[in-house]
Amino acid sequence: MANQLIENKEFKSVNFQESPLEKGEYEYCSFTNCVFTNADLSNIIFVECQFDKCDLSMANIKNTAFRETKFMSCKMVGVNFEACNSFLISFSFEDCFLHLASFYALKLKETRFKKCNLQEVDFTETNLSGSIFENCDLSRAIFERTNLEKVDFRSSYNYSIDPELNNIRKAKFSREEVIGLLCKYNIEIE
Repeated sequence: MANQLIENKEFKSVNFQESPLEKGEYEYCSFTNCVFTNADLSNIIFVECQFDKCDLSMANIKNTAFRETKFMSCKMVGVNFEACNSFLISFSFEDCFLHLASFYALKLKETRFKKCNLQEVDFTETNLSGSIFENCDLSRAIFERTNLEKVDFRSSYNYSIDPELNNIRKAKFSREEVIGLLCKYNIEIE
């Protein structure tokens, strides 16, 4: 049975814990104030969709495709993006709470994170080259063997990045937060 195609549909205040989202391909759809907590979104394709004020915490996104998808003011605690379909993966996040999410080993070139809480997010082995972190809290976020070439961190804060374990060539940092590159040396700067 072929997956169904759903286009230009608006979903408002739907609890997908109680009534699961049908498997298929969703194009140009919007989801507003929807609950996807612990929902099974596996094997669903989202193309140019928008999620606004949704709770996707702990959602199962195994083999889920996100192509040109926008997340705005969403709660996404513990979402394992590493499990999603990485073919043509492309998304942006604005004012989202992504605490404990994982982007392990994904190719996320030129991804935009704006005003996001990225505490304890795993970016290990992720290719973030050319990405923008605008006013993001990166407290205890993990950067290890991460490609941060040309990444803009100038307005973000609380990051700790080891220049010896990551590619930070031509990355941009603010003067006030550059101390986040020196944490491993256990030095005091006044």
